[in-house]
Amino acid sequence: MTKKIGRQTAALPSAPAVLSYAAVVGKKEGEGPFRDGFDRISQDSYFGQESWEKAESQMLWQCFTLACGKARLSPSSLDGIFAGDLLNQCVASSFAMKDSGLPYLGVYGACSTIAETLILASMAVDGGFAERVCAVTGSHFCSAERQYRFPLEYGGQRTPSSQWTVTGSGAVVLGTDGGCLRVRLVTPGRIVDAGIRDPNCMGAAMAPAAYDTLRAHFADTGRSPGDYDAIFTGDLGALGHDLLESLFAADGVSLGKGYQDCGVLIYDPSAQNVNAGGSGCGCSASVLCGHILPEMERGRWKRVLFAATGALMSPTSAMQGESIPGICHALVIEREE
Repeated sequence: MTKKIGRQTAALPSAPAVLSYAAVVGKKEGEGPFRDGFDRISQDSYFGQESWEKAESQMLWQCFTLACGKARLSPSSLDGIFAGDLLNQCVASSFAMKDSGLPYLGVYGACSTIAETLILASMAVDGGFAERVCAVTGSHFCSAERQYRFPLEYGGQRTPSSQWTVTGSGAVVLGTDGGCLRVRLVTPGRIVDAGIRDPNCMGAAMAPAAYDTLRAHFADTGRSPGDYDAIFTGDLGALGHDLLESLFAADGVSLGKGYQDCGVLIYDPSAQNVNAGGSGCGCSASVLCGHILPEMERGRWKRVLFAATGALMSPTSAMQGESIPGICHALVIEREE
């Protein structure tokens, strides 16, 4: 019996449960609006390690173990890990989890990775292939700058449309039963290439992909933005957020007051110099685990459409003048009374 609804969406009859979640961030993120929602804020950007890349792995491991601890589960009791990051070959995640002793599935969806790992983890639980799994992603400002832009010592200038890679991680433990939050629907996205070539304008590169996935979700399910208490994209930033609203407005559709973007939300733009907002695997992941899920548990929202976006570029493709394809993966999380 098929679980598909329309072209891209699938219903998960067992509705995998969110058993726990955790968010670990850096100092700058801890100075933002969600400081009280994060489980751990590190004042040391090295996280006690000797390099930015090792710091990122340490942050991911801390987040993973915190999420397991909050679920009162030992890491060894899980059936697997779905993890990813921004670094080449996802080394931050693989080095973080190499001693876990668990089946490991490395995932790359750029900044959309938390949604992609959650979709895969939910499908594994719903399909009976696992009872308890963890989806964990993260990014580090300094390691991302070294890989994608310039070493920090260069002191390079940032354009107004550029975004600030979040130093942060989010982890969600899913299981067959327990907790009041459930994953009901998943809508994997298609690659959309709008021809944008400026790596300092990723919001414009990703917004068409968000439009494509959300439009597919609404068409598949017969729902509209008004059927959701809140819709979160991430991380389009200020530019991409407004562009997405304009794309839907051209169709005569309003995303409504409940639409927000994780890249806009995570920092205080009036007090923190972040240009167009936040980005990176850790942006939507830490907002999800440090703000959205806690607020859902408190009863603020009952049904949320979470749609993380990513720019599928690499330093090599950018230097060769290639365009920046975008991706967006969406899932519906509901609160049960």
